[in-house]
Amino acid sequence: MDLDALTAARREEWARLDALSRTRQLSGPEVDELVTRYRAASADLADAKTSAGRSVQSDHISTMLARARLRLTGAPDNVMRQIPRFFVLQLPAALYRVRWTTLAIAVGFVIVVTTVALWVSGDPALVASLGSRAQLEDYAENRFTDYYSENPAAVFAGTVWTNNAWIAAQCVLFGITGIWPLMVLVQNAVGVGTAAAVLTAFDRADVFVLFILPHGLLELTSIFVAGAAGLQIFWAWVAPGPRSRGAALAAAGRSLATIAIGLVIALGVSGLIEGFVTRQPWPWPVKIGIGAFALALFLLYMLMLGRRAARQGETGDLTEFEAGTPTLVAG
Repeated sequence: MDLDALTAARREEWARLDALSRTRQLSGPEVDELVTRYRAASADLADAKTSAGRSVQSDHISTMLARARLRLTGAPDNVMRQIPRFFVLQLPAALYRVRWTTLAIAVGFVIVVTTVALWVSGDPALVASLGSRAQLEDYAENRFTDYYSENPAAVFAGTVWTNNAWIAAQCVLFGITGIWPLMVLVQNAVGVGTAAAVLTAFDRADVFVLFILPHGLLELTSIFVAGAAGLQIFWAWVAPGPRSRGAALAAAGRSLATIAIGLVIALGVSGLIEGFVTRQPWPWPVKIGIGAFALALFLLYMLMLGRRAARQGETGDLTEFEAGTPTLVAG
């Protein structure tokens, strides 16, 4: 088949199809005409692809057909119907995808924190390099614990929530660099390790652990998940497999960006714990138990619900209708 001849013969019909698909209000006869021309253009596309494969002409017809199909069937979904799918399928599936990377990051983070804490606290010269003895003692005895109660609970919870949510979002959104998530994780690990070293040097290691654990269990896990999502986006760019780098990166970005939204909620919970629970004069088993319970709920959601969603074929990505028909590849 001569594609140029086909284009010349069908140009006016395709133009009419395109015009109808762009019309805001269609009458009954115009809808019938749109359906008829849609079917005719579909037959033209099949002929063009059979004879010449992918071409400029076939891509042009595909674009017109997609617009016409959207005009005929593209009634927007009810947002309230999309919310359950997001929280029951998309988000847990995306979290489940990064479970092993999250575990590796958590182990590495603990190693860095422990190494820094033991190294600095075991060397008086390194401790002294952090400040004068009076300053360090005041930090260990007062400022570390006062940090959790010097501001109103609601203000403090909102501040730490927005700060941590921004850190998590950066890890995901700038994950393509491969460097940013690692830099954020290492910087936080060194900071936590240094604080632990100062309190350990003044025999207050127990205070450090007791004040960090209630909110830190969920908060740090959320940051680990964000770092894992960012690194997987980077890996999709480095090793795209049979797909093009652009296609692999787009799919990973769409599916794993949902994690940033989910972590806003998780970090909101940890912010509430940090703002309203840590400062309370309750028994430490109660406060740590609240943090552990919040982490347990998050892990159950991530692993159990995520595993079920993954078995249903969910990846956290958009549906084919929302993302567009994928390009077929070998392998």
